[in-house]
Amino acid sequence: MSQHDPADRASSPAGGQTLRADGAFPSTLRADGATLVRDGVPHRMLSGSVHYFRVHPDLWEDRLLRLRAMGLNTVDTYVPWNWHEAARGTFDFTGWRDVERFVRLAGDLGLDVVVRPGPYICAEWDNGGLPAWLTATPGIRLRCSDEAYLAAVAAWFDELLPRIAALQANRGGPVVAVQVENEYGSFGDDHAYMAWVHDALVERGIDELLFTADGPTDLMLDGGSLPGVLAAATFGSRPGQALDKLTARRGEQPFVCAEFWNGWFDHWGDPHHVRGADSAAADVRDLLDLGGSVSLYMAHGGTNFGLTAGANHDGTRLQPTVTSYDSDAAVAEDGSVTPKFFALRKVLSEHAAHGTRIPEDAQDDRWIAPSPKLAARALPPVSTRPLLPALRASGAAVVRSSPLTFEELGQNAGLVLHTATPVLPPGDSTLSVLGLHDRATVYVDGREVGVLERETSHRGLTVHGEGVPVRLEILVENLGRINYGPRLGEHKGILGDVLVERRIVHGWTSRSLPLDLLPVDGLWAAGEPDAHSVPRDAVGPQGVLARTTLDLDEPADTFLTLPGWTKGFVWVNDVLLGRYWERGPQHTLYVPAPLLRAGSNTVTVLELHAVGSDLELTDEAVLGEPEEYVEEL
Repeated sequence: MSQHDPADRASSPAGGQTLRADGAFPSTLRADGATLVRDGVPHRMLSGSVHYFRVHPDLWEDRLLRLRAMGLNTVDTYVPWNWHEAARGTFDFTGWRDVERFVRLAGDLGLDVVVRPGPYICAEWDNGGLPAWLTATPGIRLRCSDEAYLAAVAAWFDELLPRIAALQANRGGPVVAVQVENEYGSFGDDHAYMAWVHDALVERGIDELLFTADGPTDLMLDGGSLPGVLAAATFGSRPGQALDKLTARRGEQPFVCAEFWNGWFDHWGDPHHVRGADSAAADVRDLLDLGGSVSLYMAHGGTNFGLTAGANHDGTRLQPTVTSYDSDAAVAEDGSVTPKFFALRKVLSEHAAHGTRIPEDAQDDRWIAPSPKLAARALPPVSTRPLLPALRASGAAVVRSSPLTFEELGQNAGLVLHTATPVLPPGDSTLSVLGLHDRATVYVDGREVGVLERETSHRGLTVHGEGVPVRLEILVENLGRINYGPRLGEHKGILGDVLVERRIVHGWTSRSLPLDLLPVDGLWAAGEPDAHSVPRDAVGPQGVLARTTLDLDEPADTFLTLPGWTKGFVWVNDVLLGRYWERGPQHTLYVPAPLLRAGSNTVTVLELHAVGSDLELTDEAVLGEPEEYVEEL
C-alpha cells in the first residue's frame, strides 16, 4: 500500500524509529477505532493473495506487477512450514523457498505485504502446511496446547520469524501485518493456544499489526478471536452480514476481509468451480462501500507443483485437490488477465478516487500483456518401459511382517510398493485392504488385477489362485494429505491389514518411492524389463514409464495434455509438474517457460494404467466443465 517511493522505503533506517516503552517499534498499520490507519493517515488495504510457493520464482515479479495493474496496494502470502522444514531440523530458504526475496520484491514494486505464517495455513496445501514428520509423532495433538506440538512450533518460529520481523515496515521493509494462526475457529477452541501463538509472534519481534481471521459466525469467532487483537473475517458473499456480526461481537474496529473468495479451487472428480466476474465485483463493491478493506483470495492462484496439493474430506469421501490452483482468479494460472480482472479493477478504481492510496503507476496496461505461448503441437511418439521393474529397482525397501505406512517409512508423499508371496487358494478369492489411505493398484505375478480406493477397499476385489505362492504387489498412492478439519494429520498408506478372504497376509517388503525426491533419470534408467515383467502385448492395463522430447528455439509458456492417458505424474526435464487424472475436471498441466530451455527438453510420464495416443501441447488451459460456485458460510 505504498504512498511512498520504493527507494524511500528501502532507505528508511530502523534506527530512526522511536521505540515504544516495551522496546518494540511503533506499528505502521494500526486500528484507530473503526478506522485502519497507516503512518497516522486513514488507509484502506486493497490486497490480493499470491503464494510464492505456487509461482515459479522467475515469474514472481510478473505476477506482482499484474496485481498492481489491477489497482491493489498490498499482497498477502501464507508461509507453509513443510515447504521450508521438510525434514526435522533442516531448514531451506533458498531459491523457490526464498520468502524473504519475495517479500522484498513486493516492497520494491511499491506493495505492502501481509504475512500469514500459521503455523497451520490450510490453503488446499498438503497437510495444511504442517510437516509430515510432525504429524507422524506418536500421540501428538495438533493446533492446541500439546507440549510436543508447541515445542516444534517454537523451533520453527525461531527460524522463520526473525526473517519476517526484519522486513517489517517499521524497520524499512514492506510487511505491515501478520496473521495469528489461521481460521482457528473452524478447528478448535483452545484459547490458551491462540494466546501462545500471539505471544510467540510478539516475543520474536513481530510488532506490526496482528490480526486473526475467521468466518463471520458465532461458532468460528468463539474459537478463533482474541481479546485486543483485530478480528478479520473470511467470506465470499454478504459482506453486510459479516460486518453486522463483527460489530455485534467486537464493537468498533476496522472492517477487514482477510479472504474474499472471488473464486474457488477444484477436487479431482468434481466440477470446475467458477464465479462470475459481475458476482465477485458486486460483492467487493458492497464491501468497500461499507468502508472495508479486502484481500482477494486468490488474486493469482498459481499451481500445486509436484505433490504439494492437499485434500479435503466431506465426512464420506476423500476429496483430493487438483494440480492447478487457478481458482478462477482475476489473474489466471499462466498470468493471463481475465474478465474478472477488469471487473474488479473498475471497482477498485472507483474507490481509489475516494481517497484510497495505490501505487502511482497502478492500473498500467504495460503490466498485463499476455505471455508468449508455444504453438499447439503433438510431441514425438513416446518411448515406453514397463513400470513395475522401475519401481522394484528404485527407492529403499524395508522388510516387516505387515506393510509399513508412509509415516513408518519416513515418507511424506508419492508411492509405496508393497510385495508379499502368499498362497492363493484354487479358484477365486477376495483380496481386501483395511484402512487404505488412499488408492492402490493390485498386481498378481506382474499383472494388474484391479484398483482399490479408500472408501471401498475393505470390500476388496477378486483374485484367482492355483493353490501356489504368487507375487502379490500393492502399489499405494498418497493422493494428498488432508488440509482442513478434524482429520488434519491423518496418516497415509495401508493402516490396517491385507486379507485373502479372512486370512491376514504377512511377510511384506515395503519400498519407499517419494516421487518428488527420486531423480527422474534414475527412475527411467531402472525401467528395463526383468524376469517378472509382463509382455508389452499383455491384455489389460499395464503401467509404464514414457518419454519424449520437446525441441525449442525459445522457451515459452505452454499447457501439456495427455489424451487417452489414465492417471499418473509428469516431469518436464527434472521438475515434477504434478498429477494428471482422466477423472478430471483438469485436463491440461501448466508448464511455465522457466522450466523449459532452448534446445532439447525431456518429458517423462509415469502412467499407472493405460497409455494414450500421444502427448500434446496447447496454448490454453482446459480445466473442465465450469460450474458456478459462491461459497456461503
